[in-house]
Amino acid sequence: MSRTTRKHLLSMTDTLIKANRAFKISLPQVVKKKDALVQLLSDCQEGAISIGETMEKLYGEGTETVAELESYCENLYQMTLVLEKSSQAKELSQTLTRQLLKVRRLIEKEAPDRLEAVFLPYKASMWDSLESIWRAAEEDPDCDAYVIPIPYYDRNPDGSFREEHYEGKQFPEDVPITSYEDYDLGERMPDMIFIHNPYDDGNFVTSVHPYFYSKNLKNFTEKLVYVPYFVLAGDGIDKDYSTPSAVYYADYVIARTEEERQDYIRHCSKRWPEQNFEKKVLALGSPKIDKVRSVTRDNVKIPDEWKERIEGKKVILYNTSLNGLLRASEAYLEKMKDVFTLFQSREDAVLLWRPHPLMESTLLSMRPGLYTQYMELKDWFQKDAIGIFDDTTDMYPAIGISDAYYGDWSSLVWLYRETGKPVMIQDVEIRNAQEEDE
Repeated sequence: MSRTTRKHLLSMTDTLIKANRAFKISLPQVVKKKDALVQLLSDCQEGAISIGETMEKLYGEGTETVAELESYCENLYQMTLVLEKSSQAKELSQTLTRQLLKVRRLIEKEAPDRLEAVFLPYKASMWDSLESIWRAAEEDPDCDAYVIPIPYYDRNPDGSFREEHYEGKQFPEDVPITSYEDYDLGERMPDMIFIHNPYDDGNFVTSVHPYFYSKNLKNFTEKLVYVPYFVLAGDGIDKDYSTPSAVYYADYVIARTEEERQDYIRHCSKRWPEQNFEKKVLALGSPKIDKVRSVTRDNVKIPDEWKERIEGKKVILYNTSLNGLLRASEAYLEKMKDVFTLFQSREDAVLLWRPHPLMESTLLSMRPGLYTQYMELKDWFQKDAIGIFDDTTDMYPAIGISDAYYGDWSSLVWLYRETGKPVMIQDVEIRNAQEEDE
């Protein structure tokens, strides 16, 4: 049970105690106020039932709290029968007071004072943006942490939902997963909800289920925390990155650096002047940085096939991004073909190609013409065993085993720099320039 729910149940119990006091004060005027007193008893019964149902949903049947509430409700009914019998009504009202005080003690005993934190990733490949926070919460003896992957959808060109995806089975083995169908946010009211999806319905490629849009999640928690799924250079953040809808609805936004925090404050304050972003945005670093600094070739798990391919060779991590392909189109695919051809003949190095996880769905949605060409290139790479094709949800094995990075500017560049290994940025135009010289 969250502290929020616990406080709510104790508050409801306190309200019942106050109502009982008001009832006792009005008892001498029962002839004039009988209807009002009967209604008050009915309201108290509804409140007691609500408390009992919440306890049963969260802790099951058989709690002392529910047993005492059932006895209390029975005595409320008995009170309606003896309202006009002064001595019996007075004695029973004292019993009701004692029972409510006992209910309060039992709630404090059976509902421990603990934080409840919920993490709502949607893509397993983006779990790294929340992982170190979850691990800290998991290790806190006073916190119950739940990882609840949520469904998301590809979008058609007209914005309608296409295929549903659920990646709950793709998370690391040491991360216990709770099904989103088994955890009722409205019932449990967690103290904190952490999200990495900032766009709600503003993403033209994919969308989480609308139930999990930040605007709706804000109704189920006192603290909605947005942690970006991306990492930038750290020296600032532009308007588009800093003003998605989740930034508005979140109670806290986590920035990687103080420079980024100041940009969040500047851009968001202009868009939503009614909010105080000085307090909302916190420069606390990035879980992705925590993760990348910890991986090495020795501590990551990779398939046996990979081990055979990289034995005695340098490994070059080749990263192709959405923006790069969408911007350069056919020229970009030609550049990729050149890269594949080069490494196809190398004996001393192996290319580990890791395309953006949304590459295919994005092309299908936004550039159907490029999709076919891209898939042909992908098929060639795999069938001819040119290198290692990495479409796993976890990018850190590729980072750990590689000796250098080659590819587009993307958030992966800023992560890779933290390893201290070489980084080379791909330039599609270089190939064109060479052709012109020839």
